[in-house]
Amino acid sequence: MKEITKDVVVIGGGSAGMAAAGEVVGKGHSVVLLEREEILGGILNQCIHNGFGLHRFKEELTGPEYAERYARIIEESQVEYYTGTTVSEIDSREDGKTVFAFSSEHGMLRINCRAVVLAMGCRERNRGNIGTPGTRPAGVYTAGLAQRLVNMEGLMPGSKCVIVGSGDIGLIMARRMSWAGAEVKGVVEIQPYPAGLTRNIVQCLNDFDIPLHLSHVVSKIYGKDRVEGVDITPLKNGMEVTEETFHVECDTLLLSVGLVPENEIARNTGIKINPETNGPLVDSNLMTSVEGIFACGNVLHVHDLVDYVSEESQRCGEFVSTYLKAGDREQQYSMVSGSNLKYVIPNRFSSGRDNHFYMRSLIVRNHAELVFSLDGNEVKRKKIRHIQPSEMISFTLKKEELADFNLDEQSRLEVSLIG
Repeated sequence: MKEITKDVVVIGGGSAGMAAAGEVVGKGHSVVLLEREEILGGILNQCIHNGFGLHRFKEELTGPEYAERYARIIEESQVEYYTGTTVSEIDSREDGKTVFAFSSEHGMLRINCRAVVLAMGCRERNRGNIGTPGTRPAGVYTAGLAQRLVNMEGLMPGSKCVIVGSGDIGLIMARRMSWAGAEVKGVVEIQPYPAGLTRNIVQCLNDFDIPLHLSHVVSKIYGKDRVEGVDITPLKNGMEVTEETFHVECDTLLLSVGLVPENEIARNTGIKINPETNGPLVDSNLMTSVEGIFACGNVLHVHDLVDYVSEESQRCGEFVSTYLKAGDREQQYSMVSGSNLKYVIPNRFSSGRDNHFYMRSLIVRNHAELVFSLDGNEVKRKKIRHIQPSEMISFTLKKEELADFNLDEQSRLEVSLIG
């Protein structure tokens, strides 16, 4: 077993892990980065479409180009990284952490460190998660798997496709399959509004005349060896209107039905999980419930833009550096989501510095207001032109805006959306 000692172990070599590792090593600390794939970049490597980097780099990049920007930072820095390496366990002690990992090239690794950053990203929900009735033929894929097959393996999943869910990966694959010569019969969305970004609805569906069936479900899958068709049923007041069911012949069903943070390691380490995000609960420094273990990126909550992943993860790297310097721990207070919000991250806040929050709306509205209230007293109100669940809200609350309020251990900051 190879034994390594570093200040920090970063688990995950995608945009989150690379941004966090680059920031930590830039602050003068030693870092080892572990990535289970053979190259750095994570899911970005299969996202060959453009639209990345507009916020972060002020230019439009493809996924591999965005990944290359950060991979270059890692390769030119003093970050030691291991690809093709899987983490199996984190042993957490008061005097530090030990991360156990293995790979075909390096064998077993035992890494002793003072802090760990979780940056493993997320995984796709599958057919079992949504319980679609019918047979179990070949031809049912998650949209991300289909994307990898087409963009990286050079394989076509099928020739006549129906896509379930209007998440961004599904929308992008509707366009990608059309470009590759497949016939996309339609996108089926259970909600009365699209789940993906507006720009993807326009560029991936409207521009290709692909129908979007809102408030519909795939109610049955047909086929013995291979998918032969599906039934699509409209919903009214949440109930299936079976008499309006129609059949679509297809040989492929792509599922874009949501993403879930990759939290198996977190659970096994005893980290508390946020039921609203399925990622770890974190304080204002993005530290989990286990001392010295931090989380950032899609393993914490699913983002809509990779630019926000990098932004949050760089901030996480700053917090890790501060933690390693053993400075005084600041007082923190409860942060909760109020009306019309699914969640707000992080789950605690500090009164001694600016606090940056990410949140998800539960409603679709024009001209809404974001309202922060501390112990029932309004702190901040901001107008927002448009909100929808598919687009994350990013907001910074300045420390000066909390200066006139007296806080105690029971103080609670609540953020709500008023539509």
